[in-house]
Amino acid sequence: MIKIICIGKIKEQYLKDMIEDYTKRIHKYHKLQIIEVKDEDNLEKEKINMLKVLDPKDHIITMEIEGESYTSEEFARHIDELFLKTSNITFIIGSSLGIHNDIKKLKKESISFSKLTYPHGLFRGILLEQIYRSFKILNHETYHK
Repeated sequence: MIKIICIGKIKEQYLKDMIEDYTKRIHKYHKLQIIEVKDEDNLEKEKINMLKVLDPKDHIITMEIEGESYTSEEFARHIDELFLKTSNITFIIGSSLGIHNDIKKLKKESISFSKLTYPHGLFRGILLEQIYRSFKILNHETYHK
């Protein structure tokens, strides 16, 4: 299973539509669960909420500017290799406050899609799109070019 743990709810309808669309597309290939954790006013509270839904046995990946960068093809191969080693991959998208250091200590790796900062909801959509693109690449289906 792929899990995406996010801080906060999406308010904008166009972002909800994008997220729903890619979630449906991914479900054709793999189980996906999006877990929304309450947006708080400090990292300590967000950490407490996140620990309630995190399974430390999962392969935890934090999405961070400082993380490893991949091309779409490399990202697809990486996801494929991870599923040979583990049954659950959990991506963590932090809030505007970042990700608490105690959560970072649980990660197996961190990935960066860019040095840019994105709005939370848009980044959720970008991550979902790249996961979907990965399945298309791995299944040798047209889409990714």
